[in-house]
Amino acid sequence: MQPKYEILIYWSAEDNAYLAEVPELPGCMADGASYQEALKNAELIIREWIETAQELGRTIPEPRGKLMYA
Repeated sequence: MQPKYEILIYWSAEDNAYLAEVPELPGCMADGASYQEALKNAELIIREWIETAQELGRTIPEPRGKLMYA
């Protein structure tokens, strides 16, 4: 399964790493030493987030694509 959720990646000087957030999946975040590593880790954690939600019988949000912010 290829995740289709929006992933926001940014550099965190405080963490000295790239952080990847998945806004549509509460608490779903990953990090990495490089942009590519953060993206790879985010794709893995999305799958794990979905698997855990399924095991717990929780609703899994449908991907909405690009989110709009004010």
